[in-house]
Amino acid sequence: MGFAGRLAKRALETEMPVMVQIQEVIRGAKHAVSLAQGVVYWQPPEQALDKVKELVWDPSVSRYGADEGMPELREALLKKLRRENNLHKSSVVVTSGANQAFVDLVLTLCDAGDSVVMFAPYYFNAYMSFQMTGVTDILVGPGDPNTLHPDADWLEKTLAETKPTPKIVTVVNPGNPSGTYIPEPLLQRISEICRKAGSWLVVDNTYEYFMYDGLKHTCIEGEHIVNIFSFSKAYGMMGWRVGYIAYPTEVEGFAELLLKVQDNIPICATIISQHLALYSLEVGPEWVRERVKTLVINREIVLEALSPLGQEAIRGGEGAIYLWAKLPDKYVNDFDVVRWLAHKHGVVTIPGSACGCPGNLRISFGGLVENDCRAAAERLRRGLEELVREGMVQ
Repeated sequence: MGFAGRLAKRALETEMPVMVQIQEVIRGAKHAVSLAQGVVYWQPPEQALDKVKELVWDPSVSRYGADEGMPELREALLKKLRRENNLHKSSVVVTSGANQAFVDLVLTLCDAGDSVVMFAPYYFNAYMSFQMTGVTDILVGPGDPNTLHPDADWLEKTLAETKPTPKIVTVVNPGNPSGTYIPEPLLQRISEICRKAGSWLVVDNTYEYFMYDGLKHTCIEGEHIVNIFSFSKAYGMMGWRVGYIAYPTEVEGFAELLLKVQDNIPICATIISQHLALYSLEVGPEWVRERVKTLVINREIVLEALSPLGQEAIRGGEGAIYLWAKLPDKYVNDFDVVRWLAHKHGVVTIPGSACGCPGNLRISFGGLVENDCRAAAERLRRGLEELVREGMVQ
């Protein structure tokens, strides 16, 4: 057996990151274009980048900062939370992206062996975060077949009947991987179910600015609610790695436990990245919304490309940067379809099996400018037409 038998069981039993697998697919497919990874095509605000360039030689950016984040950034974030999100009883910890924020919360709120609740299709990195921290009792709830909204009736029954009560219920709003927006009344109902049962509700608001068709994003607050936010997509800061947690100030001991975890993972988010986040906040959300408006065209382009599957097969897209599409019934092994599309038609998507829903695809429309999106979508359309008509002909 050797030392291979002495690797951590929880890591061995954690799903392989789908993006690592997809990167291998891209490397193996000549000239493939990606509608897979959740990215945006823009860079951070130019004026914010210009200011950051001046800080490179400042000694403070090479030193450790406060675990919870730079004081001036945290103050700006508290103002933003009050002004934009109607969160008035929350405190802030700045993290190295939203994924690290989620891991912080799992380690703060859960013990190994606890049960937790997610809804399919779920965000694959959140699922992995539970697995690798020893939270192996992951209860996956259904989404409405028409809207993909979390099934609140199922949640109420499950929290009442599962003993001990699940520690965390988590949702992404608007959704990754589906782009589905959870309306405020439903989010409030989910919150009330969690409160009564004694479960934490963790809401990932990474795509708060990515709303279409006149829909408005809303946040909710309570002593059992933790909100996660990110700079990655909104301000084109994917590689700079800045997110933040808005946690209930009134819960005694929460901050202390959260900082224990924070200090043992990043110590603090990268200082120069925090400065860029602060300067981007000064530019403001309208800068983001102007760019999000350009994605409406991309969404329509990709919707048309998915038409060979039939209108009834397409879901989501009310928010975020994703559409969710059901493959014909015989294609349960969606990863085979993903590989075939990449190698035969030069376009890459995400398999729904990575999100708990085999036989589906996640398509991202955020990472390409319009002309490139059209070219990628044309490849996707031709591939799906062939898939439906003839199957995966090599």
